[in-house]
Amino acid sequence: MFETCADPSQLDGLHWFACYLTNGVHLRFYTAFLTVLGLLAVTAPVALAFGFAAASASRSHVAPLRWIGRIYTAMVRGVPDIAFFLFFVIALDQAIEWSVHQIQCPDWTEPIRQGANFTVCPQAKVPLNTAPQEVHEFYNFTLAVFTFAIVFGAFCANVLYGAMQAVPRAQMETAEAYGMSRRQAFWRVLVPQMWIYALPGLSNVWMILIKATPLLFLLGIEDIVYWARELGGSRTSQYAYPHGDWRLWYFLALLVFYLGFTRISEIVLGRLTRRLSHGQATMAGDQARKAAA
Repeated sequence: MFETCADPSQLDGLHWFACYLTNGVHLRFYTAFLTVLGLLAVTAPVALAFGFAAASASRSHVAPLRWIGRIYTAMVRGVPDIAFFLFFVIALDQAIEWSVHQIQCPDWTEPIRQGANFTVCPQAKVPLNTAPQEVHEFYNFTLAVFTFAIVFGAFCANVLYGAMQAVPRAQMETAEAYGMSRRQAFWRVLVPQMWIYALPGLSNVWMILIKATPLLFLLGIEDIVYWARELGGSRTSQYAYPHGDWRLWYFLALLVFYLGFTRISEIVLGRLTRRLSHGQATMAGDQARKAAA
């Protein structure tokens, strides 16, 4: 990266480490941290939206909607995450390519499924083989966001459904007695109050989502775990910066990162819980009133 690092064989001591930690490969390692944070920032609201839709559907008076919401929640929560990631991503990718294939290559005569191979015409590859590497990375990232949102949306749905059930029924009946429709009572009474009941469960889902980010490597994304393994492995003299097996130190850095990030999350979620508890008939609300007295 710097001119003084042009010849690593002439470096030693702290200068060697400074150049080693700022070379091009390490910059990709640091960028992978931003990828993880970006995934969390995008996935969390999308998963929450999936969960809210599924929880609302599970409470619906329309039977088909209720069945869909409960089947989605039960099915996704009952499948191991790693199995779902391996199956769903492949199935989704092939479904997209099959749909594009039907549009782009209607005259294709060869079977798409040839033994273990899934073969579509070149124009139907998503993304195209000639597309830049950035397009492939963005496509993989989008698949990752959608897959994480589907999985953790089911957990959010279970939490939100329980929170909706925890809101006292008497309040909904009072809203309806004042002339509110069922829809108005849902949005004006139930939804604003359910969050204090949902927050502890959603906090756990958030922590689990953080711990699940290493599954990104299953989706073809070079995440921080991938780079820690690659950079920490033994490097012989054929590399610019030869070194022994340093994986322990790289994974120790990841340990510090995840512990620090979860600790910050705990602080933020704790403050949010106290803020939402004001005026609520909950244990946290009682504690806030006693502290203010």
